[in-house]
Amino acid sequence: MSESKNQAASYQNQFLIAMPSMTDPHFAGGVTLICEHNDDGALGIVVNRKADAITVGDIFDQLKLKPHHPHIASMPAYWGGPVARERGFVLHDGDADWESSIAVESGLCITSSRDILEAIAAGTGPDHWLFALGYAGWEKGQLEEEMVGDAWLMAPSNKEIIFSMPIEHRLRAAASEAGIDFSRLAITSGHA
Repeated sequence: MSESKNQAASYQNQFLIAMPSMTDPHFAGGVTLICEHNDDGALGIVVNRKADAITVGDIFDQLKLKPHHPHIASMPAYWGGPVARERGFVLHDGDADWESSIAVESGLCITSSRDILEAIAAGTGPDHWLFALGYAGWEKGQLEEEMVGDAWLMAPSNKEIIFSMPIEHRLRAAASEAGIDFSRLAITSGHA
């Protein structure tokens, strides 16, 4: 692996947290898990924004899948980002044993193939997962350029925040992973 490849991969498995000054409505108030980052760009999933009025049951109905347990149908679908919003992605624990999976880290993967949804419906899927529509994407060098500004905060990812924490607490919890009290951050810089 080349030195530039190592450097480019450094944001993978990190939370990308929108700072209070973020004005882009796609990311304002968002926590995005960077799932893949290399010389070609980056791919992430927003983990703290529910898709409007769409549940996992709605997705399963479209795919003609019947969940083994009714609570699965009532689980929210997430808005994963502004790119390819018609595509579904499952962020999950476990291994990349599915037809189309990317290992984010050991024991944390993103999968975009139907076989994982069939397994979830049957009760044989991963223990922890979330379903997202769309993803966040950055072209080659774009994320690195954006990190120079003050729109983003980077923090180590945490599976408990992704899978166990109530959605309304994920932003502050992710910021605390970087040692930041999000409530103390100013929306705009002051003037002298």
